[in-house]
Amino acid sequence: MAKYPLRILALVYLLFLLVLPVGLVLWRTFEHGLRPVIDTLTSDNATHAFAVTLSVAVWAVLANTVFGIGTAILLVRHNFPGKRLLGALIDLPLAVSPVVVGLALILVYGKFAPVGGWLEDHGVQVIFSLPGMVLATIFVSLPLVVRAIVPVLEEMGDEQEQAAHTLGANRRQTFLRITVPGIRAALGYGVVLCLARALGEYGAVAVVSGRLVGQTQTATLYVEERYQNYQQTAAFTTAAVLALIAIVILLVTKLLRPKEND
Repeated sequence: MAKYPLRILALVYLLFLLVLPVGLVLWRTFEHGLRPVIDTLTSDNATHAFAVTLSVAVWAVLANTVFGIGTAILLVRHNFPGKRLLGALIDLPLAVSPVVVGLALILVYGKFAPVGGWLEDHGVQVIFSLPGMVLATIFVSLPLVVRAIVPVLEEMGDEQEQAAHTLGANRRQTFLRITVPGIRAALGYGVVLCLARALGEYGAVAVVSGRLVGQTQTATLYVEERYQNYQQTAAFTTAAVLALIAIVILLVTKLLRPKEND
């Protein structure tokens, strides 16, 4: 009998926390018609913000995919001193505020920091430019691919890989023909989650980007800037696009979620 009150409670909770806010954003987006929405999406600043967002997200996903596969195999298939410490460090971004991440990156890669100063002397600017934004996004989305793959690798075991080695397959062949097909669904799930996190990141990117309009402004920063400047149609339109992207990504993750996690 308790399941019905619990269902109602969950639905009411989601209604006020998720459905109503997103619904209001969509309503405010189109309350003045379709023309302002089109004008916003085709404006130079909006298109540039989406381009920067996509560029940062793609680089972050690529880096975390390579790191995630390698680290997951390392954690599951090998024993070494400091293994638990490595696992804890991978989960660190889940516990640390993104704003703290941005500040930490400035302390390391800022113009007046030893590392950042050396890089700038050699023509590489990290903070207040695309590299710093990519680093911040990589950090906040770091655990997602790893944690999606690790349970699947543990479930697979290494019997098939050992058999492939016995039959003469080298490491590369074993990885491509045994490991990758076995983790394909989990890898896709982790990549999609990483992409969603990268597209929606605000705190760390806001700190390291400098929020330069037309230069280092992502879509999330564009929403804030437009809203603070009382250009609410532009802000709500961009927010609605991000919300729709998130919904699509959510549907994709449902399709890619490994069966053992259901």
